[in-house]
Amino acid sequence: MTLSLQPAPTLGAAADVAATLERLGVAQSLWRGGGREVVSPVTGEGVAQVHDADAQAVDGAVGRAHEAWLAWRRVPAPRRGELVRLLGEELRAAKTDLARLVTLEAGKVVSEGQGEVQEMIDICDYAVGLSRQLFGLTIATERPDHRMMETWHPLGPIGVITAFNFPVAVWSWNAALALVCGDPVVWKPSEKTPLTALAVQAAFERAAARFGDAPAGLSCVLIGGREVGEALADDPRLPLVSATGSTALGRAIGPRLATRFARALLELGGTNAAIAVPPADRHPTPRVRALPPLAPRSPWRRPTALPSRPPRRAPDLRRRGPHVPLRGPVPRPGPAPARSHSGRRCRGQDRRRRLVERGQLCRETVAPGRRRHIRDSQLSAVCCRCPERPGGRRS
Repeated sequence: MTLSLQPAPTLGAAADVAATLERLGVAQSLWRGGGREVVSPVTGEGVAQVHDADAQAVDGAVGRAHEAWLAWRRVPAPRRGELVRLLGEELRAAKTDLARLVTLEAGKVVSEGQGEVQEMIDICDYAVGLSRQLFGLTIATERPDHRMMETWHPLGPIGVITAFNFPVAVWSWNAALALVCGDPVVWKPSEKTPLTALAVQAAFERAAARFGDAPAGLSCVLIGGREVGEALADDPRLPLVSATGSTALGRAIGPRLATRFARALLELGGTNAAIAVPPADRHPTPRVRALPPLAPRSPWRRPTALPSRPPRRAPDLRRRGPHVPLRGPVPRPGPAPARSHSGRRCRGQDRRRRLVERGQLCRETVAPGRRRHIRDSQLSAVCCRCPERPGGRRS
């Protein structure tokens, strides 16, 4: 299978992004005239200018999410699953355009962008089924005519921080389950990929409008840098923060959450490699910066970051025995080098062993089935060049 390493947009990147955002229903006021420029790694040109959220905007978004939680937690779980089902339908309808936007903003190949959107659709389907499976235990007690019943309650608004290399799927993994469980979501996307977040938020708003009575503030997007993530980590109204990114991000957020005894869901520090093959340009150009999604094949680790240091030397798997799962057969290590009785290496035996292993020795001397597994003692018995045998001579 041949993959195109660089998408070839029919328009310029900026015009292509503008047309795609318009089809996705994202208002121009959200991506025009802002202070943060969005650069496409496909061409290296600026395609939009988004607005960063200040401290007041963060506080207002978390406050609306908290108010939405007070109403959303009273909605039955199967009814909450209906909203997620409608979100999945909106994502299906916008799959082509949303995948195109992922390609233009994150630099993924078209097939990878489509696969990421498909993962969003799949998790919505999963969450819809989960909405009717939020079971609790019924526990017997020592009291007569009495039982204990376990019921799961919504936790509260959830903060979600995502990375550039999986700009939309990671949000869906968190949001679909959180919404079914009765928890609103406050999303801080990577500052490198804010446009895909705005497009997903537009799809959610369309689903909420079709749902009818969804409270305002169930999902919101906060664009910004490190200060926005720190504000979410420090806000006591967010009992859980899910963050995906580097280990430095985890070291910064983890202690903040632990200080106020909040829960942390961290996915940090991927070390997958990327393989550049012809005709890829190996120089540090925007084309190469779009390569990380290509190398690993597991769907949840495909686009993680490249290692900053050279990998360690791979161990010799042949010495670990035949249980090592490799694609090809593991060759058995050959016998130890033959030595004479005086301790010196017998070069004649080495030569005869190589002939045996290659199958070039006559059948009268060694049986065919023993050519590759002949022992030193048997080999020395037929070695006419060994200096320790009478009549033998050194080669």
